[in-house]
This record gives sequence, C-alpha cells and structure tokens, in this order.
Amino acid sequence: MSLDEAGEWVSGARYAPSPNFDVRPPDCAPDLIVVHGISLPPGEFGGPWIEALFCNRLDAHEHEYFSTISDLRVSAHLLIRREGEVVQFVALSKRAWHAGLSSWQGRRDCNDFSIGIELEGSDFIHYTSAQYDTLASLCGLLMHRWPAISPARIVGHSDIAPGRKSDPGPSFEWDRFRTLLRSFIGQSRT
Repeated sequence: MSLDEAGEWVSGARYAPSPNFDVRPPDCAPDLIVVHGISLPPGEFGGPWIEALFCNRLDAHEHEYFSTISDLRVSAHLLIRREGEVVQFVALSKRAWHAGLSSWQGRRDCNDFSIGIELEGSDFIHYTSAQYDTLASLCGLLMHRWPAISPARIVGHSDIAPGRKSDPGPSFEWDRFRTLLRSFIGQSRT
C-alpha cells in the first residue's frame, strides 16, 4: 500500500466518491487520525449500506433502521472492510464529515484537522486481523506523509466525542493495534 505523489489517494483502495466533503481551513494539514466503527444495519457486515450512506444513496425503505439515518450527510476518508479491503471516499487533503461535534486537546471541530478511518465493525464484536493489519499499514503511511501525526494522535471517535460516541468500542484492541503500528514503523525505517 502507498499514497500517490500528492498524498491524496491510497493506491490499491477502491474509490467510491462521496459528495460529503469540503475544503479544510487554510493552512490546516491533518495532524490527527480518528478511528471509527460502523456497521449497517447495526451488527451486520458485508452489505453495500455503508457506502450507500457515505454516498447519499441509502434507501430508507431497505431496513427499518435506515429511516433514522438516511438523511444524514456524512463521510469518512477511508473504510476498512472486514477482509481488509480499503475503500476511499474523500481525498486526504479534503475535510470529510466524520467527527461531528468534537474536540481534541482543546481544539474543536476535529474534521478540520483529522483523517477519518472507519472500520466495518461494532463496539461489541471483535475486529478482524486483516483490519488491524490494514489499519496499522495505513496509519504508518499517513504518519510518514504528515509527521505531526504521532501514535498518540491516533484516537477513537469516543475520545473526541465522549458521551456522544462510543466507537470503535471496547472490542477494539488498542494495545494490539499499537504493537502492529510500532512494527510497521520499524520496518519502514530500515
């Protein structure tokens, strides 16, 4: 996996363009990665619904839960499916709409300065080995491209919106992820 020369697109990712983005504020480069968890319908995996939501094509009649979210205008930069496939919705230089009302270390509006990575999953269902491997690889690439992103600046949605969001949830193994990330960073420096 690699980034294109401009640092906009992940090679090997499948592109599913979302209209739900805009420009970052002037002189505001990414310096935070926000890890999310999502499944549609809740607790179900493998369907087209996450992409449909991020691309404004979610049919409210397909599932009763969808009627509660079909009008949302949200996106993330990247989605990692259960088998490790990467789907990119928004160029990394643009502001995806993933964080909502949020703050990190006193800075509000985390969408301005973050990259949002969704994991297809649930707070209470374990994420897959392929997802951890892919996430560590992606984060390593992003840290190389934007050195202000350190391991300490890779956080969960629950960290930037406590009380409002719980993802990626207790099923996400932060220690496992950080061990993989350290391994990836060490390999990339040799």
